[in-house]
Amino acid sequence: MSGATGERQAYPHPHVNEAWLAKLREDIIDAAHHHLWERPSGPYLLNELRADLSSGHNVRATVFIQCGYAYRSDGPDELRPVGETEYVAATAARAEAEGLRACAGIVGYCDFRLGEAVDAVLQAHIQAGGGRFKGIRQSAGWDAAVILTTATPAPQHLLMDPAFRTGLKRLARFGLTYECSLYHPQLPELIDLARAFPDQPILANHCGGPIRVGPYRERSDEAFAAWRRDLQELARCSNVYMKLGGQAMTIRGFTFHEEPLPPSSGELAAAWRPFMETCIEAFRPDRCMFESNFPVDKGMCSYPVVWNAFKRLASGCSADEKAALFHGTAARFYRLGNIG
Repeated sequence: MSGATGERQAYPHPHVNEAWLAKLREDIIDAAHHHLWERPSGPYLLNELRADLSSGHNVRATVFIQCGYAYRSDGPDELRPVGETEYVAATAARAEAEGLRACAGIVGYCDFRLGEAVDAVLQAHIQAGGGRFKGIRQSAGWDAAVILTTATPAPQHLLMDPAFRTGLKRLARFGLTYECSLYHPQLPELIDLARAFPDQPILANHCGGPIRVGPYRERSDEAFAAWRRDLQELARCSNVYMKLGGQAMTIRGFTFHEEPLPPSSGELAAAWRPFMETCIEAFRPDRCMFESNFPVDKGMCSYPVVWNAFKRLASGCSADEKAALFHGTAARFYRLGNIG
């Protein structure tokens, strides 16, 4: 996803309507991928994230994922994304002074098609991150069914591009992870990539990107079966992890934002259960992590409600499995230390 400027906006997202979200309040059940972007009310982290994190859930730390925000306005094109890491690291330092461990991990952007020249970009990100920089997300999302609603789609078959793979190979030198947002028909390409780089930690975003609009809505059972088949095959690659979230987006076929009242956590859990449970069964909890995907998903649901939904979805898991899903897997993948 993209902020005010940057790499791409994959499809239109519902606007965040605080008054509409306020129509539903839930108590917290029991007692995190997010973005920053410029909104009329100011940057998400400083104004809203602080409130969201203090909403009652026991959030110990967060991870920032690239969204094309605060790029440098001058200098070499390939180094302009480093501006995002600089901005986020500075914001994280200010938040830490308040006792808020926001952006404990930072995932930035580079174009791996630079090949070996990507080293300079990775080094700049690491230096700018001040110990927080963990990896790169270069999204690969391309599908003919949604291409007309995609502002700046990724090149078709990006994951198969030899130049992309030459650049991706450089991550190992720096001990960095690769994060991929894509659409479910592209899962075979991610499988091929994971097999080609078996020692490279890879994180698939948003339950592997199921599309449930356009022709995929018309053939929903067929689309679900294809997604599940390829997801299960991807899970055979032990270097691949899965993020559970990103389902409150219009491309997933849900229209909660059009209803008079926001959805309850029970409604969200019921709607998302087939996708979440399939992912957890295939990857197991030690390779799955829940993600908020805020503020993108905030167009359909509030922060307390989305985490209540995740807790409902994990209610049948053991204590160890819940620990992995809610913090353990993320802390391990992003190298955050002990946050349990």
